[in-house]
Amino acid sequence: MLQGRLIMAFLKILVVDDEQSIAEIIKYNLEKEGFQVILAFNGVEAEEKALQEEPDLIILDIMLPYKDGLQVCKEIRSRGSAVPIIMLTAREAEVDRVVGLELGADDYVTKPFSAREVTARVKAILRRAAGGEMQEKKFIKQGELEINSELMEVYIKGKQVELTTKEFSLLYFLMNHSGQVFSREKLLDRVWGYQYAGEARTVDVTVRRVREKIEKDPGNPEYICTKRGVGYYFRRQP
Repeated sequence: MLQGRLIMAFLKILVVDDEQSIAEIIKYNLEKEGFQVILAFNGVEAEEKALQEEPDLIILDIMLPYKDGLQVCKEIRSRGSAVPIIMLTAREAEVDRVVGLELGADDYVTKPFSAREVTARVKAILRRAAGGEMQEKKFIKQGELEINSELMEVYIKGKQVELTTKEFSLLYFLMNHSGQVFSREKLLDRVWGYQYAGEARTVDVTVRRVREKIEKDPGNPEYICTKRGVGYYFRRQP
């Protein structure tokens, strides 16, 4: 337990929310767990601090002054950054949640939320980013696709492909279990680490993003395939 807290003390989290009271509550609870926390209260400030502070994870509200969270997420990803991003969204804003995932967010939490839920999501994502749940195989090669779990790198024909933390985790899990079909619910449990009630579309969005990055023809995938009515699987390659 002490070792875990010492590791967290070196991890920096950027919390972005225009409601200062919410930002302070999240900050308080994360600092209790040993994290360093930086605050920003609008989209412009969020981009500046993401660039200057190089956080290990960003908690990003969608509704922000000057520039909304979706724009900020898009800008961060356009720079090639794979820093994990958790979006804060209104409960009824399903469109915003889906757009956020498509732009490269790794996760989202709907308002109102508990500080414990946010902290749990942060820990789960950082464990995966650090390789805490990637102990099966360090190197995998399937056809022209190669993955290195130690460096969290993916290559197609020797050319590196940039994936977000969640995209990498999903691809790594499926490659480690090539040929096995997993339902959306099972993938949420095994890759995301918790249950999304009624949010299986989260998996669909992430699969589509990964396909767009690794497949020659995303509409006719060679690697991540669909078993109609069941779920997804990684097709074994020669």
